[in-house]
Amino acid sequence: MNAHSSMIHVRMDNDLKDRATEALAAMGLSTADAVRLLFHRIATDQAFPLELKVPNAETRAAMEEADEFFKNGGTPRFDKAEDMFAELEEESKALREAGKPKS
Repeated sequence: MNAHSSMIHVRMDNDLKDRATEALAAMGLSTADAVRLLFHRIATDQAFPLELKVPNAETRAAMEEADEFFKNGGTPRFDKAEDMFAELEEESKALREAGKPKS
């Protein structure tokens, strides 16, 4: 490493750090390697290597609705994903049928 180097200190949730460190280790990388790679890409490309977007109004409203639902003790309506998909399919079918022209 270059004699002219500096340290970066980052505070993060322990669980996130542990999970990311484990994933990086499986790729043969250390956390320091990952940070160096990230900074290298930013410096080389002059851009963040991931697409970052600000959620639109509809997405923000849905996120706020979900937060309120769970803050107020809400529980999921479905016990199994299959039940949720079945209801979504029924609603989709009803909407398609409602949109068909009458003969």
